Amino acid sequence: MMFLKKKWLFIAIIFSIVLAGTVIGRWAVETVNAQNGYEELRAFTEVLTLIKKNYVEDVKTKDLVLGAIKGMITSLDPHSVYMSPEALKELQVETKGEFGGLGIHIGVKDSVLTVIAPIEDTPAFKAGIKAGDKILKISGESTRNMSLTDAVSKMRGQKGTSITLTIFREGWKETEDFTIVRDIIKIKSVKSKMLHDNIGYVKITQFQESTASDLASALEKLKKEGMASLIVDLRNDPGGLLNSAIEVTEQFLPPKKLVVYIKGRNGDKTEYFTEGESPYTDIPMVVLVNQGSASASEIVAGALKDWNRAVIVGIQTFGKGSVQSLIPLSDGSGLKLTTAKYYTPKGTSIQGVGITPDIVVKLEAKNGKEQHRVVREKDLEGHLKNEQQKESPEEKEMAPMEVEEKDDTQLQRAIDTLKTWKVFEKMKKAA
Repeated sequence: MMFLKKKWLFIAIIFSIVLAGTVIGRWAVETVNAQNGYEELRAFTEVLTLIKKNYVEDVKTKDLVLGAIKGMITSLDPHSVYMSPEALKELQVETKGEFGGLGIHIGVKDSVLTVIAPIEDTPAFKAGIKAGDKILKISGESTRNMSLTDAVSKMRGQKGTSITLTIFREGWKETEDFTIVRDIIKIKSVKSKMLHDNIGYVKITQFQESTASDLASALEKLKKEGMASLIVDLRNDPGGLLNSAIEVTEQFLPPKKLVVYIKGRNGDKTEYFTEGESPYTDIPMVVLVNQGSASASEIVAGALKDWNRAVIVGIQTFGKGSVQSLIPLSDGSGLKLTTAKYYTPKGTSIQGVGITPDIVVKLEAKNGKEQHRVVREKDLEGHLKNEQQKESPEEKEMAPMEVEEKDDTQLQRAIDTLKTWKVFEKMKKAA
């Protein structure tokens, strides 16, 4: 069985914007105070008027204003995005785990639209798209200066329709066209199985609306099969809904435990605590993380680490410690705006830094397998800085693109940790 290690996520997009640590709520939009912003707005209206009057071709005011809005948002951090009415609807569909498209994660690296990873068994995966591929054209249209939202919109579509991606891959001398037929992409957010020695294994691929309930069902099934200890695999999980992360965490912690708190620019804190009783608060537990564990994944791992509830195994996580709020606009479009940073129960910000595992285990490429460059939050243009910790200098860290289960040293270390745990428990009882 193959375990893909491809999702070196720096922005989690599956042909729509993944709600990585997103809060949805009501917002009041206030007009810019004339006294404080008039000079800046006057320059804007002057440019708008000059373009409308003198530009060589006729342009619509609506298109100019929309372009200005997109440019304004682009000047912020990489997770703030303007969303057209169509993109907003697609986003709402995606959080339910099913949508039409190709099945790849994309982002921008060095100003080039780049494939982060194809999703296994999707059209893009079957067509041979690889992590690190640079998408230079979409159906003949250059992606230069194309926003992620626009790229997502162009690549999404009805099942059975085709699209051509012009790809350049490291080591190639020329580009190559990939014509791919769209399909319905179904993301199953929780996968589970029983390993040897009654060790339960749960893989969470992303945090959707149904993830917590799907996890509860998986754990119940494993419990009936005799689960005595548990591995929760959050590797390459790009995140998702904030509430889903909290609901997942509370299945392993007692009630009234702080999971995470968020703090906006005015310093106000909003705290999120566990609720209800869980039958899994004492089971020996290891959490696997890597460079692709982002946002909601880091919330879960950070809470379980701070409360000494689980042993964290793997390598440094992605480091996305910001919260985006989805703000509907009057014309049906929306704004996904970074409005806060989140902090672990001990008050630690992981923005741009990530979570350090208790046991660091790197994966090595075997038998000449392909590798990709590891990219984290700190590598993204315009990312927010961490006010508590210094970011480590950029280094050329590589990771294997795929690893067979027998070569998965991180998983093996997790199994060994739980076996050792069992030995110490026996010694404790004997004493």
